[in-house]
Amino acid sequence: MQGTDLANLAMKPLAVAALIVGLALPVRAETPAPACNAPLDLVRMANPLSRVAHKLASNEPITIVAIGSSSTAGAGASTPAANYPNRLAVELRQHFPSRSITVLNRGANGEEIGDMLKRFDSAVIAAKPDLVLWQLGTNSILRDHMFTDRGAAIRDGLKKIRAIGADVVLIDPQFAPKVIAKPEAARMVELIATTAKQEDVDLFRRFDVMKHWVEVDHIAVETFVASDGLHLNDWSYACMAKGLGLAIAEAAQRPVMSATAMPHMVP
Repeated sequence: MQGTDLANLAMKPLAVAALIVGLALPVRAETPAPACNAPLDLVRMANPLSRVAHKLASNEPITIVAIGSSSTAGAGASTPAANYPNRLAVELRQHFPSRSITVLNRGANGEEIGDMLKRFDSAVIAAKPDLVLWQLGTNSILRDHMFTDRGAAIRDGLKKIRAIGADVVLIDPQFAPKVIAKPEAARMVELIATTAKQEDVDLFRRFDVMKHWVEVDHIAVETFVASDGLHLNDWSYACMAKGLGLAIAEAAQRPVMSATAMPHMVP
């Protein structure tokens, strides 16, 4: 018998054993990610985005600046591509595939409103944005630095944005264990909403959107909050971007949609 034949005979039992072991091991099926639910009635803006609408109508490039703290910078995301500003850029390209839309990420870890205002000129105004997405409030809650100025600092930032004619959307804190554990969390969310209403600017209700995932969609918190109990993860950044993209697209097209609908309403 040749040496190679002997080697083949020796290998066969091993191959059969390996096959048996392979068949005996259970196949681990990955848990499917939950569906991202972004109902328009929850994310819809109070006001149309007139500057963005004008740029869309005139087919001009659109620049969006996202300023905020770590949940804008992308803490908790597996890669920079998974943070919410980058995911929003993808969503907006799907809504407006023939338009040039740039989303700039100006998030910085750990910042509160005062820190953001110090860099507004360089981080926001210098980019000449058509839309500013301003995420705020979370770090003030975590550090028990509840606003005592009744929204004056927010109004200071809004004045700077209005001076360049840009649209603005405020984004309130995230619904996450470390945030909701703080007694002032609800008051902060209410203050931001009240200021947005008083100043007649749009608000993306991130807190309520994430709360909806738990109370209505019955998604476990650990599915959309990172292991630190605070930041979003890839799924929640993407789902947030989906809802925000839908809200922006609807608000930017609202006047056009209303104008086209009017003739059908006349008898």
